[in-house]
Amino acid sequence: MAMNIKRIFSFSSKFENRDEIILRDYLAMERTKLANERTLLSYIRSSLYLLLGGIAIIQLEGFESIKFIGYISLGLTIILVIIGIYRFQKLNRQLKNYYSQIELMIKEKKES
Repeated sequence: MAMNIKRIFSFSSKFENRDEIILRDYLAMERTKLANERTLLSYIRSSLYLLLGGIAIIQLEGFESIKFIGYISLGLTIILVIIGIYRFQKLNRQLKNYYSQIELMIKEKKES
């Protein structure tokens, strides 16, 4: 049960590169970095829409029976931002690891 929950929140698999990184791979990592930033902005944009929608629903007069939807929307806003930042940071750490592998390979080639 705990393993299934851990798998749900992992968002990616562990990958370790054992081959030499070539230019194509380096450019793919750059595209991944840009896509990661774009995804973070998408999470933020979606959470702002939820925030605005929640505030609008809460402020509606005469619709007290659906105010709970506004509060749920506000709660989802916070959760969405946290998930977006978490995923952004996790992928950034992985990319930094790959970039450090590239630097080590370059140093080894220069030395030999």
